[in-house]
Amino acid sequence: MSADPSHSCPILHVDMDAFYASVATRNRPDLQGVPVIVGGGYRGVVLSANYLARQYGVRSAMPSTRARRLCPQAVVVAPDFEELGRVSSSVMENFRRVTPLVEVVSLDEAFLDVRGSTRRLGSPLEIAEQLRATIHDEQGITCSVGVAASVSVAKLASRRAKPDGVVVVPPEGITSFLHPLDVGELWGVGEKTQAMLHRLGLMTVGDLAHTPLRTLQRAVGATLGSHLHELAWGADRRTITPRNVSAFGGGDPDKSMGAQETFGRDTDDREVIARELLRLTTKVTGRMRVAGVAGRTVTITVRFADFTAITRSRTLPEATDVTLEIYRTATRLYDALGLQRARLRLVGVRVEGLVPRETVQRQLVLGERERGWSEADRAVDRATRRFGAAAVRPASLLS
Repeated sequence: MSADPSHSCPILHVDMDAFYASVATRNRPDLQGVPVIVGGGYRGVVLSANYLARQYGVRSAMPSTRARRLCPQAVVVAPDFEELGRVSSSVMENFRRVTPLVEVVSLDEAFLDVRGSTRRLGSPLEIAEQLRATIHDEQGITCSVGVAASVSVAKLASRRAKPDGVVVVPPEGITSFLHPLDVGELWGVGEKTQAMLHRLGLMTVGDLAHTPLRTLQRAVGATLGSHLHELAWGADRRTITPRNVSAFGGGDPDKSMGAQETFGRDTDDREVIARELLRLTTKVTGRMRVAGVAGRTVTITVRFADFTAITRSRTLPEATDVTLEIYRTATRLYDALGLQRARLRLVGVRVEGLVPRETVQRQLVLGERERGWSEADRAVDRATRRFGAAAVRPASLLS
C-alpha cells in the first residue's frame, strides 16, 4: 500500500511565495537577508513584502506610510512589471506542460487539475514537488502548493504550506484540517461575512459545519447558507475552468492595461500632473508593445485630496500603442476637467479595448510621414531592452 496520501487529490493550488518581492530580490545579493517592500512610493500602498518584512506586520495593500512605521529598516523597491510578466508567463507555461486544465487566478497563482497527468508524471504530490523544483531551478523563486480533492481545500492547503512547502489534505483528513479554522479562513469569506457569522456564534468552521443547513439558511440566506455549508465540509463542486490572466492586471485582464501613481504631496500644478501622465503613459504603452496589443479607449483617473475620485474616457478612431497619441488624449481629458485649483492625490492612465497589434491596419493620412512616432517608440524599446529603462526617455522626465 502506497504511503503517498495524494492519490485521491487531483486539484493543485500553486501560489508563488511573496512573488513581487522574490522577483525583485533574486538577482540582488545586497537585498538578501533584509526586509524588502515592493511598491508604495512615499504615499502609495504595498504591493508585496518579503517574509522578513512580514514578520513586522507589513502586508500587501497596506499604506506605505504605515508599513514604514512598522518596519523602518525595510528597503523599498519599485516593481518591474515587464520582468514580473516574463516570470509569470514562464511559470504558467510550466503548469501547462503538466496539464491543459490550468485556471490562472492572478499573476502569481493558479489551480491545476492533474487527474489526467498522473499516469505520465506520478501522483499529485510528486507533480507538486516536480513543479516546485522546476520553478526554483528556472526562475530562482519558490512556491507553495496545496493538494486536495476540491478547489477550496487546495486553496487553504497552499496557505498552510507557505513558505516553500506542500500540504496534502486527503478526503479522510478534510474535517480535521478544516474544522479547527476560524470561519474567516474559508475561501471567499470576507470580513463582513466573518463578522456576521461571529455574531451568530459561529466562530470556527466546525461550528459552521455542524449548524443544521436550514438554520444556517434562515440566518444568512438560502444561497449563501448552502455555499458556506459546502465549504465547511470541503464539498464545494467548483471545477477548474482553463483561463489565462494578463500579467499586467487591472480591469478585464485581457482587455485593458493601466498604471497609476500617488503623488508625494497633493498638487494642483498642471506641469507636474502632465509629466506624471506622460510617465504613466510611457509605462503602459511599453507594456502594451511587449504584449503585442493596441487599444482604442483611453481612460484617466484622478483622485482628490479628500480621496474622492473621478474617471473620464475617450475612444479613438483606431486602436494604437503609440505613446504620444495616448498621452495627448490623456492630457486633453485632464484639461477638459477644468481642475486648475483642485489638488490631486493620485492620477492614473488606462488603455481599454485591447486587440492584437497585428490586426490593426493603420490608414495613412494624406501628407503624413510614412515612418513616425510608432517607429520611434520601437527604437526606444530596443534601446531600453539593451541598456536599461533609463537609457532613453522623454526630455521632460529627465531628472
